[in-house]
Amino acid sequence: MTHPPVPALTTHLGYWLRMVSNQVSLAFAKRLEAKAVTVAEWVVMRELYDVETLAPSLLADRLGMTRGAISKLAERLIAKALIARDASPADGRAQTLRLTGEGRLLVPELAALADANDAAYFGHLTPAERKAMEDMLKAVAKRQDIRTIPVE
Repeated sequence: MTHPPVPALTTHLGYWLRMVSNQVSLAFAKRLEAKAVTVAEWVVMRELYDVETLAPSLLADRLGMTRGAISKLAERLIAKALIARDASPADGRAQTLRLTGEGRLLVPELAALADANDAAYFGHLTPAERKAMEDMLKAVAKRQDIRTIPVE
């Protein structure tokens, strides 16, 4: 019995995308580790950076995460004194999340780490190549209706 030919792994775009993505993500996670923050925590902090306060349920919706996941991340960030949980001024039973002063100061430092990580992996690309890559990846995400923000 003969088997049909099977293409090599390296013929698949998904192989190359995953190879690069894994390395980019791992390097970024290591950079964040030096600041005692995980990628998921960075994502939450970055989302809170542009607002005064945000309800955990809205944060979960924005990030495409479950409310339980947001609750766990919030607890970790509260323990690190990077975010705070307050009673909502509109409804005392509801809660909101906000960056603490320390958290607000840390976000630009973490953003600089993200920029440095991007530069390390993609800095050799011309602006046109970078734009083309970004446009292609966005087109795939749109076609596949991928909306969940990557956190790990």
